[in-house]
Parts: sequence; C-alpha cells; structure tokens
Amino acid sequence: MQKNKHVLPAAAMEKLLKKIGAARVSADAKEKLREVLEEIGEEIGEKAIRMAKHAGRKTVKATDIREATK
Repeated sequence: MQKNKHVLPAAAMEKLLKKIGAARVSADAKEKLREVLEEIGEEIGEKAIRMAKHAGRKTVKATDIREATK
C-alpha cells in the first residue's frame, strides 16, 4: 500500500477556494492548488530550517518562517 504523498488535504483546497468566492471547484483545480502550495511551503520550510540552524537552533520559529518569506 502506497502512502499518500501529499501533506495538505484536497478538501482544504476546496474550502480555501470557496472561502474566497469560488462557487464550484474541480478535482484537478484542487490537486493543482495542493501541488503549488506544497511546493511553496517546502521552499519556505527549507529556508526557515537553514535560518534556525544558522542561529544555532534545532527549533524552527515563526520568525524564521516570516524571514524566509521575504
């Protein structure tokens, strides 16, 4: 049995799009949004981890995330 490769649930993508005004959301739109957001999240996470390590910490803090998004 293959483990799910995604971290974010597709239902959350639909909820997000509906929250900002979409009447309906196709399955492929949910999947594409999930792929894009996970990719962006991974990039930010990697930068934040590097910042935490540079500061001599193992713990990633909100400030690391904030700085990684700049």
